[in-house]
Amino acid sequence: MSALAVEGLAVGPLQENAWLLTDAESRTAVFVDPGDEPERLQRALEATGCTLRAIWLTHAHFDHVGAVAGLLRHQAVPVHLHPADRLLYDRAAESAALWDLRIESPGAPTVPLAEGDTLAIGRHAFAVWHLPGHAPGHVAFIGNGLCLSGDLLFAGSIGRTDLPFADPAAMQASLARLATLDEALRVCPGHGPDTTIGAERRTNPFLRGAARPASSSSSRSS
Repeated sequence: MSALAVEGLAVGPLQENAWLLTDAESRTAVFVDPGDEPERLQRALEATGCTLRAIWLTHAHFDHVGAVAGLLRHQAVPVHLHPADRLLYDRAAESAALWDLRIESPGAPTVPLAEGDTLAIGRHAFAVWHLPGHAPGHVAFIGNGLCLSGDLLFAGSIGRTDLPFADPAAMQASLARLATLDEALRVCPGHGPDTTIGAERRTNPFLRGAARPASSSSSRSS
């Protein structure tokens, strides 16, 4: 199986990480959380020579969906979103305006995500974990040595729980679940640098008290 290439592009005034996944074997690509600067993201896609097949969203805050409409003008692809975040998605442009920012309304998502789903790019499969707290429909995509964690877990920190529809108790439960993953798993967050589950269990004050895997069989990444 060919290697999966992972490129992070920090976009927009909030420097959100849009993740471009490409598979050389199938010449296909997926964007995870394309938050802003759609033309820049489109150029990055074209530079790979791959064809975009889907957009996967960890959640629907405006800084994670602002480039969706612009990308869809270049290619019509399915947009995957957990239904519990549909209200945030529909109000994304309005929410951005509250921060004196402007994004284009992303348009309706087309594929509902659910706990236990499997998404794939080429032959590379990712498990969908529903991990609410930062947002009600927040998910992570886990597989191939990666955890695309959205705004659940950052290097040294976690996502905010003081926003509308956030839930601090659900956030703690989601973090405890994430902490059961293999410590070598690479975390690709919604903001800031990459990290690993192990590094965060050792140093992140929000994760240090979280549960750890009881055995190696419980810590598989997919």
